[in-house]
Amino acid sequence: MIGRLRSVVLDTRDPRQLAAFYAGVLGGDVEAQDDTWVVLTAPSHGRLAFQLAPEHEPPTFPDPRGSQQFHLDVEVDDVDEAESKVLALGATRVTDAVGEDDFRVYRDPAGHPFCLVFNAGG
Repeated sequence: MIGRLRSVVLDTRDPRQLAAFYAGVLGGDVEAQDDTWVVLTAPSHGRLAFQLAPEHEPPTFPDPRGSQQFHLDVEVDDVDEAESKVLALGATRVTDAVGEDDFRVYRDPAGHPFCLVFNAGG
């Protein structure tokens, strides 16, 4: 092993807003060092950091000419209940994703894709 993963960092035009969104989804504590760097820390989830990127352009997923770049899988017990909560926090549903037998795809307020995963058998 060379090192340990410290944070997953997401570019965004509004670090505070995106940190608040993911705090609503995952729980944890938000700490803003300044307007350009905000960290969400949750003991069971590690760290997500949000970095100011004034020119951030969200990925064009599921456009086959684009890419997700990356995405987060969030495991939930009740996908319908979780969906209503993430939508209330500002997520949008990706309705043209393929193969949603055990996941549903959304975009966070900055346009990054994430999935609510259910019926996760392993």
